[in-house]
This record gives sequence, structure tokens and C-alpha cells, in this order.
Amino acid sequence: QVQLVESGGGLVQPGGSLRLSCAASGFIFSIYAMSWYRQAPGQQRELVARIFSGGTTNYADSVKGRFTISRDNAKNTLYLQMNSLKPEDTGVYSCNVVLWPSENYWGQGTQVTVSS
Repeated sequence: QVQLVESGGGLVQPGGSLRLSCAASGFIFSIYAMSWYRQAPGQQRELVARIFSGGTTNYADSVKGRFTISRDNAKNTLYLQMNSLKPEDTGVYSCNVVLWPSENYWGQGTQVTVSS
């Protein structure tokens, strides 16, 4: 079955960096777009970044220039490198895939807390 397992979250000071990973299994990872979402306390979940099968990337305006999404198709793993972190980046980060025709899958999420 489809599994998405995130790791790499934690507590970091403002200006610091974290690298999130999402290990995927149960589907052909290389042919699907993969996304990172986040949800802050009391707020709706929002799209942070997406990477398509060919490598094209999209970012939310709030993270452009600070976050980098990447994928390793040989390892079936999605990454999110987060630099220059701000307190407003705090939230639960989840990876997501939508399989044809419209099956939506989520990981369990990993907590990122940016605080001094």
C-alpha cells in the first residue's frame, strides 16, 4: 500500500536550517508530482512546494528563495531544504501525492518549530 513517512523536523532558532525527508513506497515514485504542505496552529493547511516528475518546481511566495524542494527517484525520497527559517514557518509539514485519477495520500507529518 502507499506509504509516505516524513522525518527531519525539530526545534530550530530563527535563521537556522532544517532538511525534511519523505520516504515513499507503494507506487511508482518517479512518475508523480510530489508536494510539501504545512499547517500552523489554528490555520488551514497550505502548499509550500511542489516538484513535478520532470523536475519543475513551484513554491509558495512566502518561502521562495529560502526553501528548496528536491527528489531522489533512485531512493524514492522527497526532500525539503529549509534555510533562513522564521517563526512563521512553524507548523506540521506533510508530504503529499495524488495518484491517478484522484487518490490523495498524506504522510503523518513532522513538526517544525522555529523559536528562540
